[in-house]
Amino acid sequence: MPTVIYEIPKEKYSSMIDSRVIDIVDPKQENLDSFDGFFTIKEAALWATEYLQRNVSNANISYLINYGKVRKYTRNGAVVIMKDELEQYYQSYHAQRQVEWKDKLGDDLNWALSFDNLPEKETTKHVHRLHPYKGKYIPQLVKYFLDGHTDEFKDSVYFQKGDIVLDPFAGSGTTLVEANELGINAIGVDISSFNAMLDNCKLAKIDLAILTQHIQNITNRLKIFIANSDVLEFEEKLLQKLNEFNNKYFPVPEYKYKVARKEIDPKIYGEEKAAEFLPTYNQLVDEYGIQLRQEKQDTFLGKWFTQQIRNEIEFVYAQIKEIEDKAMHDMLCVILSRTMRSCRATTHADLATLKESVTTTYYCGKHGKICKPLFSILKWWETYSKDTVQRLREFSELRTNTFQHCLVGDSRTIDIVNEVCKIDQSFGHQLQEQKIKGIFSSPPYVGIIDYHEQHAYAYDLFGLPRHDDLEIGPLFKGQKLEAQLSYIDGIAAVLNNCKRFLVEDYDIFLVANDKYNLYPRIAAAAGMKIVEQIKRPVLNRTERDKGAYCEIIFHLKHI
Repeated sequence: MPTVIYEIPKEKYSSMIDSRVIDIVDPKQENLDSFDGFFTIKEAALWATEYLQRNVSNANISYLINYGKVRKYTRNGAVVIMKDELEQYYQSYHAQRQVEWKDKLGDDLNWALSFDNLPEKETTKHVHRLHPYKGKYIPQLVKYFLDGHTDEFKDSVYFQKGDIVLDPFAGSGTTLVEANELGINAIGVDISSFNAMLDNCKLAKIDLAILTQHIQNITNRLKIFIANSDVLEFEEKLLQKLNEFNNKYFPVPEYKYKVARKEIDPKIYGEEKAAEFLPTYNQLVDEYGIQLRQEKQDTFLGKWFTQQIRNEIEFVYAQIKEIEDKAMHDMLCVILSRTMRSCRATTHADLATLKESVTTTYYCGKHGKICKPLFSILKWWETYSKDTVQRLREFSELRTNTFQHCLVGDSRTIDIVNEVCKIDQSFGHQLQEQKIKGIFSSPPYVGIIDYHEQHAYAYDLFGLPRHDDLEIGPLFKGQKLEAQLSYIDGIAAVLNNCKRFLVEDYDIFLVANDKYNLYPRIAAAAGMKIVEQIKRPVLNRTERDKGAYCEIIFHLKHI
């Protein structure tokens, strides 16, 4: 249904000091004798910044409009919103969240460590978003404990420039990157060869001009490869049909506003419209002879990618394999891996946790319209290539001349000094003499994530070795008593192995959601004591889980 515009007589607003406010409203609105309660987007952003005591951008306000959180009005082509609706939104969520969470999680919740005043671009700055990764902490949390400041919550400085910090569960490399910014040397260890490759790419000193040239060469060849198929013409016609359909049945922002106000059941309505569009999709697939599923689906690559996508992935990887420089090769592999993740045959809402393979058009709850599978990687390859170069450039302006490297190995048994000497003999000798000042790490949680499986597509394509059996606390082992006991033994073994490389007066910080109260037993088994427990709220979780959730930073020292 097209949007209906309702004009208010000019005399209604002629007396206003600022005539920009509004002259078009929904007729359901009543008692509009005064128009002081309306903002332009810019005015709304300024007001919200003052109201919340945090930066709110024009884009943040536009998001609220586009996703139906507040209603859009217009005057002479300019968008305006109601102050009351905006205030109600912030009161119902942001302003009340701290109180509600403390009621559920306890008054000892350290809200200062939520970093809720920071926009997403800061919590995902430069190389920290080089590749998606489940279960990573934000860089500000690491910096808080590693840098030289003190405050009402942190009364001591634990690390100095030139120190060495260890992360025995390196994951996405957040500790290593932040240590570099702060002038602190860092060593990571991870059982996942993909994680280690990703981390070392983030930290690599790489010639961006040469990387850009490699990207351009591969992109040009990919375009020629795609041009030899019918996929471009197919997608053009499909998008045309989809746009017409979505504009008619899912107008923006009216549809999302109605959903937000529960005037429409999106599941029922969306599925109905998806079924209505499906014959059009199938007709185009048949007309252009598009092969949706691969003949063999017994591997991850076979099951979760359409045939055209698989063909393009294999083509790009063939180009990458010709590059002899390891740093360049690995960086391009990371870009391709990130591209692959976004091009899997699934819904947009299920990208983080795959549920079922999808090769048809479908109702997308995330975008509030009918969406389609991808039939080419080109868009995402170009997007992520550009983004990667920019993020590497941003980090290059901040980095210090210190040592960071992620080792592949089992933190329960690895000889850190010996393995570092293989990478850099000079720093290996420094490590042996200076020793590691402490640890900052987030160990895996019990039965939450299969860490190798989250990047299964990369392992399959690149032929990387997998060590799923050596993961501590993986999802496939569950959370029952046996799994808990195995977890205690595993984490304690890591600490016992690592402490032989630490200074005597070490500081260890472990970030964990200890729902089963395992860490007192872990500390005892490692011959350590917990000297402090800091409970912090986790505001932004995977797949937009908004429930009250916290994790504990355990501060351990020697007995």
